[in-house]
Amino acid sequence: MPTLPSNVSSLTAAEKSELIDALWEDLESHGYTLSPEQAEELDRRIDSCEKNPPTGIPWEQVKAGLPQR
Repeated sequence: MPTLPSNVSSLTAAEKSELIDALWEDLESHGYTLSPEQAEELDRRIDSCEKNPPTGIPWEQVKAGLPQR
C-alpha cells in the first residue's frame, strides 16, 4: 500500500473529512460496496450505540491523570 503524502498531516480536520468523502465516492464509483456481513455488522454497531451511548472517560481527563515524563 502506498504511503500517504506527507502534507496530509497538515490538513485541517475539515479538509481531511473532505478527502475521506472523496475517497469513498471514488471507491463507490468503482463498484465497491459493503458485503452483506459488513453491512449487518455496521447496522448492529449503530443500533448498539444508539441504544447504549458510549460511556467512558474523556481523553483529556485520562491524559491529565497520566504520570508526567
